[in-house]
Amino acid sequence: MLLHLSVQNYALIRQLEIDFAGGFSVITGETGAGKSILLGALNLMLGKRADTQVLFDKSKKCIVEGTFSLDNDSQKEFFDKNQLDYENPAILRREIQANGKSRAFINDTPVNANLLKILGENLIDIHSQHQTLALNDPAFQLNVIDSFGGLAETTSKYRFKFREYQDLKNTLDRLRDEEKKSLDEKDYFTFLFRELEECKLTAGEQSQLESELEILDHAEEIKARLFHSAQLLGNDDSGILTQLSEVRTDFNQLADFSGEYSEISGRIESGFIELNDLCKLIEKLSESVVYSPERVNEIKSRLDLIYHLENKHRLNTVEDLLLKKEEIGKRLTSIESLADEITKTTESVSKCEAGVISLAEKISANRKKHFHEIGEKMETALAELGMPDARFEVRHQQLDSPGKDGSDAIAFYFNANKGGELMDLSAAASGGELSRLMLAVKSLISKKNLLPTMIFDEIDIGVSGKIADKVGNLLKELSGRAQVVAITHLPQIAGKGEAHYYVYKDSDNDITRTHIRLLEQEERVVEIAKLMSGEEVTDASMETARHLLNHVR
Repeated sequence: MLLHLSVQNYALIRQLEIDFAGGFSVITGETGAGKSILLGALNLMLGKRADTQVLFDKSKKCIVEGTFSLDNDSQKEFFDKNQLDYENPAILRREIQANGKSRAFINDTPVNANLLKILGENLIDIHSQHQTLALNDPAFQLNVIDSFGGLAETTSKYRFKFREYQDLKNTLDRLRDEEKKSLDEKDYFTFLFRELEECKLTAGEQSQLESELEILDHAEEIKARLFHSAQLLGNDDSGILTQLSEVRTDFNQLADFSGEYSEISGRIESGFIELNDLCKLIEKLSESVVYSPERVNEIKSRLDLIYHLENKHRLNTVEDLLLKKEEIGKRLTSIESLADEITKTTESVSKCEAGVISLAEKISANRKKHFHEIGEKMETALAELGMPDARFEVRHQQLDSPGKDGSDAIAFYFNANKGGELMDLSAAASGGELSRLMLAVKSLISKKNLLPTMIFDEIDIGVSGKIADKVGNLLKELSGRAQVVAITHLPQIAGKGEAHYYVYKDSDNDITRTHIRLLEQEERVVEIAKLMSGEEVTDASMETARHLLNHVR
């Protein structure tokens, strides 16, 4: 349950500290005093969306901190599952920086706001006026059935399974679309692959062919220059090698006279051998250069094919074409494997669908078991709330195929008047009746799925007199199973609280602040009297207030 709430720099609250009692507590205050602000701070601490507009002082951060006692195993499991230190009591804290950044903490460990929200939903059930309107929502009605029937774990498992089924179906649709598109492309890719395959391209081929063609195109000039070079180097009388041979002979004879001559002789010998080899190579190259029109045409034809393929694929080299061929091959393999993947995914969809249907049928059967009991218990609770002739019925329609919440469409039907025709809740209930219906629903499901703390924000709207007294009795009854806090404007309800908190405003230097404090017994008498007669407290209203408080005790 909620033990303590601390609020700093939130809306009209500069600094607020409040201890909460167990059992049934009430909060009253003038309209606009800040009761909703207090609830807003609590919601912020429980992970709701943050906004810098809530800052009392825009230059400082806002801090909302709550201390909770923990009393069940599921709460400890939450800490273990999320690797958080388990401490009892636990402290939840939310901070909003002046720059708008938000931070959340559980027992001083930083967490994301969503984790704070999940824990908060297991600690507090906050009923607001907006939630009363949710009573008309089919999804909320279905949740009431599941909460009463203890189906939360099963429906959670179903929703996970249904999401898996939807994901598989989406994957199958995507694969089929891809297959359809790919089949249209398959022939084209096959043609491209075969075209590249049949060319038998090899790496380095293009540069080699271009070099060979360059030689053939200038064969006559190349051959003439090679021949001339060979002659200049040759062994005839005017050739370099002939003259160098004479020099070699001279230095061979001089070598014995000096080491320096011997060194020169060796160098001449080396040069002679190198030039002789070079001459033979040039002669060989000269002989190899033979102009062949057939070879020229063959090379040009091959290069034309290579250039055509490069232009077609917008590439620059044979190596790029070889990579392109590999890429197209992989694409064709992928297309061919799509059929296998579709077959496997189809089998998975069928298997998952069968599981979804089976689980939906199980949930539907369990839901139906509780329809009649829920109707009876709701009518009993409504009778206690001053609607003795009210009739309540859960109506059901089986869906053709399971949806995200199962295979059931649920609708609450209601009529407050004896003999009146049952109608859909949204058309049959007034504002005051909706408040009592919601309170009856809360009472119904709290017996099955009890949260440590329940907070009601003006659940008494649209009721008064004896009905207000009955609403108070039901809230008091609920407080026997949980901590109940009711924000109210009715004396009949305020008088039943075991603890009474008063929200008020004061102004200082044109700055308005909201405060809250626990009322003493005599202060409670005055506050309840004001709820009955307004600011002018009369002796009669004071006497009635004392009677209300004494009657409760």
